[in-house]
Amino acid sequence: MTDTKKWMILFAVALLSLFVYRISAVLTPFLVAAILAYLTNSWVLFLQKLHIGRTWSVVIVFLILFGLFILSLIFLIPALEQQLLNFVEALPNIIARIKESILPWVEQHFNVSFDLGPNGLQNTLQNTLQGHWQQAGQYLPNIFKTFAGSGLAVIGFFTSLLLVPVVLFYLLRDWEHMLSAIHALIPRRIEPVTVRLLKECDAVLSGFLRGQLLVMIALGLLYSLGLALFGINWALLIGVIAGLLSIVPYLGFVVGILSALIAAFFQFHDWLHLLYVVLVFVVAQSIEGTLLTPYFVGDRIHLHPVAVIFAVLAGGSLFGFFGILLALPVAAVIMVFVRYLRDRYLQSNLYMMKNKP
Repeated sequence: MTDTKKWMILFAVALLSLFVYRISAVLTPFLVAAILAYLTNSWVLFLQKLHIGRTWSVVIVFLILFGLFILSLIFLIPALEQQLLNFVEALPNIIARIKESILPWVEQHFNVSFDLGPNGLQNTLQNTLQGHWQQAGQYLPNIFKTFAGSGLAVIGFFTSLLLVPVVLFYLLRDWEHMLSAIHALIPRRIEPVTVRLLKECDAVLSGFLRGQLLVMIALGLLYSLGLALFGINWALLIGVIAGLLSIVPYLGFVVGILSALIAAFFQFHDWLHLLYVVLVFVVAQSIEGTLLTPYFVGDRIHLHPVAVIFAVLAGGSLFGFFGILLALPVAAVIMVFVRYLRDRYLQSNLYMMKNKP
């Protein structure tokens, strides 16, 4: 390959990357649909093995996904909403207990002062209003624009939400044809190596994504049921949040156990229920480490926990929420190519070269 062709390929990749970045907001529903299609394509293939046509298999998978969505709306979402409302209602009592017992203890032992009484709060609000009152007038002409922009944002959100199932249907129906078309475009000279690497990426991604999703759901159930068994308020809310955050090693455990300890302390005011909380999370972590992760995920991703944390933080910093979701899959794919390059290096003349005597 000449230098001119290399520069042309590099320019084309840079131009494509810039184009994708500029239309990233439009790509969101397509990205969500592609991820769902990738995760559920194995369901369609399983139904096809039962001699069901591709289109009807996709329809059945759609009905399953729609049923799961409706069940979550009927049972899970209202329960989470109720617990969230209960937390908001209990918040004044929690703040009052902090002011009555915790802050005096902190002031006594650490020689600090907190002005959180009614007068302190009143003075703070008054100073804030006086400081920003003169600036309030300039924001009034922009109120209509803000509402108009919000309305357009809401319309865009629901449009994207409606696009996801439509795009998902067509992607699932034509998934094998798209893979065949991509396969046909691979240059014949590098086709064997490319196909082998893509198969390794597929094995890593499919196993990790489905396995990690099952682990997150199982941990959420274990946390919620364990906390509810001991009568901890907001057990479902804490369990769901801890389960979702468990995609990052130890983050779900740390956030979940701290939240549950605070909830148990303000609810029961004793040490026994704090021990119950610790017991729930220790048992759940033991089950996750000895059964759930080895069985569902195994050692597919081959990433050190520190590398996992770095990948998630870097993905979130660069691309926000979807960067967090895609950080580990992208890292897993990169590791496949890194291992391939490492093997090529170990077989190269550069590595095998010996020093001259």
